[in-house]
Amino acid sequence: MVLRLLFAPITGLTWIAEQIQERVDAELDNKENLHKRLLALQLAFDMGEVSEEDFEEQEEALLLAIQAMEDCEQAVDE
Repeated sequence: MVLRLLFAPITGLTWIAEQIQERVDAELDNKENLHKRLLALQLAFDMGEVSEEDFEEQEEALLLAIQAMEDCEQAVDE
C-alpha cells in the first residue's frame, strides 16, 4: 500500500504519456490515410474509373484536410 502511494505520481505520468502517444499515433495514422486516399484517387482517375470533375472535387477535399492537419500541427508547435 505504501509503495502504491509512493509510485502514484510516476504511474500517473506514465498513463498521461501513454495517452499522448496514442493521440500522436492516431494523428499520424489519419494523415497517412489521407495521403493514401489521395494516391488511390489519383490511380482511379488515371485508370479512368473516376471522372475529372469527381477527381477534382475529391482531391480538393483531401488536400484541404491534409492542410488543416498540418496547420493544426504548426499551431501546437508554436
